[in-house]
Amino acid sequence: MKPEIKQLRDKLKGLGLNGMIVSNPISVKYLTDLDAEGILLIAPKENVFITDSRYIESVNNSLTIDSEIFAYDKKNISKYDYEAFFENLGDIGFEENYVTYANYKKYLEMFHINLVETEGLVESQRIVKENYEIEKIKKACEITDQAFEYIIKHIKKGMTEKQIAYELENYMLSNGADGIAFETIVASGENSSMPHAVPTNRKIQENDIILFDFGAKYQGYHADCSRTVFVGTIPEEQKKVYEFVLEEQEKIIENFKEGTNIKTIIRNRETDYNLENFEVMHSFGHGVGLEIHEVPFLNSKVDNILKKNSVVTVEPGVYFPGKFGIRIEDTCLIDKNECIKLTKTAKTITTIKLI
Repeated sequence: MKPEIKQLRDKLKGLGLNGMIVSNPISVKYLTDLDAEGILLIAPKENVFITDSRYIESVNNSLTIDSEIFAYDKKNISKYDYEAFFENLGDIGFEENYVTYANYKKYLEMFHINLVETEGLVESQRIVKENYEIEKIKKACEITDQAFEYIIKHIKKGMTEKQIAYELENYMLSNGADGIAFETIVASGENSSMPHAVPTNRKIQENDIILFDFGAKYQGYHADCSRTVFVGTIPEEQKKVYEFVLEEQEKIIENFKEGTNIKTIIRNRETDYNLENFEVMHSFGHGVGLEIHEVPFLNSKVDNILKKNSVVTVEPGVYFPGKFGIRIEDTCLIDKNECIKLTKTAKTITTIKLI
């Protein structure tokens, strides 16, 4: 049995639950490695994946004896089969943050059970990564680093934000990525003041600032990286802000390790923001793995203790609406005594020349 499923079974038992219906595709992939539509039943006697005829052959080809997962084509399941899966055992967990009310009613009718909210049980389990997950994230970060090194050497006069984003994504897809982690952000000049700017037809100009936010996806796992670079001469104001943001990021990374209280560190950093006329528009980071945004989230509102082998981003940013913004972000692995940067491209002030 996959250790992830065994761990989940132990947690369900500790909560007094007799099983669980897992319907979030991300949770299903985490527990089974399957990329197919369907629901996973963690039932008392077996683990059951219910899918349809479009996927059943592929699913059966992917499963092994060691998987201890039995796949069913839903068209071949009778009403009595559905009731037998949980044997009228009562309290069964479900993913309340994912299941629609319509599906909630359907599950009650299908399985004749009492559904109990599991409050992000699978998501919280995913915080601590297995070694194979860490290796996939490292590979995604490696491709991401290579893409950035490529793009800053290939920005030409007259190129637009859209064209640069396309080149960046194409490089990742041509060099090992299965996909992009999220919609790439390339924001230049005044557009950089918007944290989630969408690339436009604005052309890169001399003495511009360019904010990149991008990442590769490798075998389902994501990388997330932000870099801010300058074209030609750097205005003194922007240089000062860049150095401030970089120092803040490094201070956070230096203080992160197993057992660190995120709330305390981030609160201390927030009090250090002594610039004028700027806005902080997002948290200082987030977990990353099978999803680009996972728990834990790096803010000062909730006590979260960092765990060994969790993967988080650290991304302080400063934004001056209508003028410019600067963000620096790395994907990081939490270890016993340190925070290890998995994205490794240089963060010293970088200037480029248009070719």
